Amino acid sequence: MRWSTLVTLAMTSALMTVPIAGAQPAAPQPDTACAAQVSGAMTLLAGAAAPLLCVDGRWQTVSDPYPFSGRWVSSEKPMTLRGGAVQNPALEPGHWTATPLTDDDRCRAEQVSVTYGEVDGPPRIDEGGKGQRLDLEVIPRLLDIDMSGDCLWQRVGD
Repeated sequence: MRWSTLVTLAMTSALMTVPIAGAQPAAPQPDTACAAQVSGAMTLLAGAAAPLLCVDGRWQTVSDPYPFSGRWVSSEKPMTLRGGAVQNPALEPGHWTATPLTDDDRCRAEQVSVTYGEVDGPPRIDEGGKGQRLDLEVIPRLLDIDMSGDCLWQRVGD
C-alpha cells in the first residue's frame, strides 16, 4: 500500500471516533461513565430488568427490587415509570423539572392517571422547547409516565 493511502486510512479512522457536535449521547449501559450532573440519578432502559444508578461517575445496576428516586435520566426512547396508583411506585407526584442534557434536546412526559382502576382519559402530555427546561406536575393518581429526550428529571421540594 502506498504511504498516502495509509495516512488517509489512519486519518479517516481517527475522525470517525471524534464525536459530532450536537450528536445524541449514547444510552447509559452498566459500568460505563456517567456525567457529574447526573450523579445520584437513576435510569431505566427499555426492556431492562433493573434500573441503573449513577454512582462515582459510573452507571451501576440497582439491586433494590423496588427502586424509587427523585432524580431520573431519560434518553430518546421513552422510559416508562410506574406511579402512585400502583404498588411500589418509582417516583412521587408533585412538582418536577426536566433539564435537557444538550442544547438540541427537548424533554417530554406523557402521563396516564386512573381512578378506581379506570383510565381517566387521554394521556396528559407536557413537552419543553428545544434546549429549554420543562416544569411539570406529576399527577397524584399516576398509573405510569413515559419520559423521553436526553434529560435529567428532578422532583422539586417535599
